[in-house]
Amino acid sequence: SCQWALFLRNHDELTLEMVTDEERDYMHRVYAQDAQMRINLGIRRRLAPLLGNHRRRIELMIGLLFSLPGSPILYYGDEIGMGDNIYLGDRNGVRTPMQWSADRNAGFSRANSQRLYLPVIIDPEYHHQSINVDAQQRNSHSLLWWTKRLIALRKRFKAFGRGSLQFLQPENRKILAFLRQYQDESLLVVANLSRFTQYVELDLSELKGKVPVEMFGGTEFPPVGEGNYFLTLGPHSFYWFGLVPQAIEYALQAPPEPSRIPAMSISDTWESVFKGRTRSQLEGMLPDYLRRQRWFGGKARRIKSARIVDLVTVHTVQPAAFLLLTQVDYLEGDPEIYTLPLTHASGASAESIQREEPASVMASVIRRDGDEQGVLYDALLDKGFCRTLLEAFRRRRRLKGTRGEVVTTHSPAFNRILGQEEPALEPSILGREQSNTSVIYGQQLIMKLFRRLTSGVNPDLEIGRFLTHKGFTHTPPVAGALEYRKGRDEPMTLAVLQGFVPNEGDAWSYTLDLLHHYFEQVMSRYREIDDFSPPKNHFLDMADEKPSQPVSDMIGSYLETARLLGLRTGELHVALASSPDNPAFAPEPFSKLYQRALYQSMRSLTAQNFQLLRRSLTRLPETLQPHAKEILKREKDVQDFFGLITRRKIMARRIRCHGDYHLGQVLYTGKDFVIMDFEGEPARPLGERKIKRSPLRDVAGMLRSFHYAVYSSLFALEERGLVRAEDLDKLESCAQTWYFWVCATFLKTYLSGASEGQFLPRTAEEIRILLDVYLLEKAIYEMGYELNNRPEWAKIPLRGIEHVLQMGKGS
Repeated sequence: SCQWALFLRNHDELTLEMVTDEERDYMHRVYAQDAQMRINLGIRRRLAPLLGNHRRRIELMIGLLFSLPGSPILYYGDEIGMGDNIYLGDRNGVRTPMQWSADRNAGFSRANSQRLYLPVIIDPEYHHQSINVDAQQRNSHSLLWWTKRLIALRKRFKAFGRGSLQFLQPENRKILAFLRQYQDESLLVVANLSRFTQYVELDLSELKGKVPVEMFGGTEFPPVGEGNYFLTLGPHSFYWFGLVPQAIEYALQAPPEPSRIPAMSISDTWESVFKGRTRSQLEGMLPDYLRRQRWFGGKARRIKSARIVDLVTVHTVQPAAFLLLTQVDYLEGDPEIYTLPLTHASGASAESIQREEPASVMASVIRRDGDEQGVLYDALLDKGFCRTLLEAFRRRRRLKGTRGEVVTTHSPAFNRILGQEEPALEPSILGREQSNTSVIYGQQLIMKLFRRLTSGVNPDLEIGRFLTHKGFTHTPPVAGALEYRKGRDEPMTLAVLQGFVPNEGDAWSYTLDLLHHYFEQVMSRYREIDDFSPPKNHFLDMADEKPSQPVSDMIGSYLETARLLGLRTGELHVALASSPDNPAFAPEPFSKLYQRALYQSMRSLTAQNFQLLRRSLTRLPETLQPHAKEILKREKDVQDFFGLITRRKIMARRIRCHGDYHLGQVLYTGKDFVIMDFEGEPARPLGERKIKRSPLRDVAGMLRSFHYAVYSSLFALEERGLVRAEDLDKLESCAQTWYFWVCATFLKTYLSGASEGQFLPRTAEEIRILLDVYLLEKAIYEMGYELNNRPEWAKIPLRGIEHVLQMGKGS
């Protein structure tokens, strides 16, 4: 079999003159039983029929071909498993027309079939209607796509083409193993030539300390030790391993320091970086550049590769700019597509950008003749580029790409906002966003560029358009959109243009400011706050009650804030449920099956995050570990609590919701609130973000946000040393009092306003059940997030879990 892998390179009748008579006789018996399969001393067959059309054997042979020294040559058609015609004379058996499609003459020619020089393959197993490029191009699991991925992987390692070859000599002769080495690259190839599972012991003592990383999936195997290295291989399988020094195993994923920006050398204008070899070099720089960006969501994942899938030219005054659609492939999980606006600067502008915005610089560009050097950087920092995009909105222009196009549109709100004149709007970047990037145009418009793209209309655009059409005034009006379209594929939303809402910041910042004053008053009067103990009842039971006068005075104006926020939330949900004839927004009933599905998803989330809590105990602050252990003991209580949702039929309706509702998604104008950002959780798939749910899920998100606000404010005081240890319990009691009455006030006005929509459960008991399970689900989700990102913050969701369980027990 190894011989055949080598002979595949030239396919010159697969001559067997260079082998012994015994070896030639063996190959004839195994691969060419019929005399018509032979020619002279060799064999005239394509790869697939040569190997009995056995997919694993075909992959094994191609894998060996691409891993042995020299330039691999794959004869046309072997990449799709084409057959041959041994009944044609001489070498013509393997010279049949290429099978491009299922059309006449396999898509090779439009001529009369009888006029073809050689006939197409009509053998039932290899017929051109089933084995063709068009069919395999549409199947990502086909041999064609497998071969494409193998070629792309091989190109990443110079050792395959230029490296030395060292065969290993394992006792199991059915295993072929060898090392390829070139400069700093060390690769290990192990192949099972048997049709049965095999194990092998390899002497890798010279490589002690190296970590074999399987190159197709990036799976890390145990490091090489002093003894033999054991491997097990399935029938006709093979491994390609990259041998990585153990000391830098994880350092390979670390982003470079901003001061160490990679350099590119060009001989033409800077736009030539998107052509030929410099394009490949640029794509090699993309992973490091992405990991430096705040908006990149794949920092916790290991990047396999990144490539430019489309390049859209944006004609500015000077210089040109481009929108890059970049696909990021990971070692595990689905790939993602990101938007990268890119342009060039030189001279003093380049120096200023490198000094002030180093993270935005992808690479420095140097002309080989030494005449010019500059930098490639994020084009959103260039005001000319931002003005060009706004003009594209205004003129509804189409921007051509190499594979698709970017289409700009604007709504009637665009003209209402700008009026009849065309004012010059100065662009400026809004710096507080994490997952996207926003540009403000003269305090009148704001463009949000979505960095991570998904097929289909982004919910922020879809819901924003709907609410704008409905005349809902407490969300920014949608003025336009930027969409990428390619053939019949679903469009991808690149950006949404909205009316700018003058504001004093988001409701989160506003809440923290008032909580700071609240705790200042509490600490100044802590001896007088005996009547500040939190209520024992459920939020819903307190809706018709009022706090005592001291409590009301202490909380102050925030009770009115909570009332107004509850009112606006109810109005939002009523608006979203107001189009029964629109399939995307028509309310849908709860069903027992849906309730069961909710229960199962909540059970799965609980099992996953409680297991994470067990593994993370030692990483938690010592003061928090006892509390975490107590919560762990209540896992069964949590599962039983979620079971409440399956015990009765809930008469309610599901509608389109905000999806990620919290204080940070609400702007405070000084007098009122404006709800924004309907994108949902960006990490979730688009289809999941568009699912209709109970609006009480949004309500639970806001209640949990109140909880986060009051406790983060309290813990901030504790960290600054402003709270004595002996006063902490009393201050926490005051925090709970604030939280209870704010939630009760919010719920009272929300339920009153939302009742018009007829989507809430019919009874108070059903409302209580849904609200409680959503609160508990949210707290458990938050626990998992904090354990993965900020273990010291896990005390907030842990208290939230405890509070919901206690409140449910009390009710």
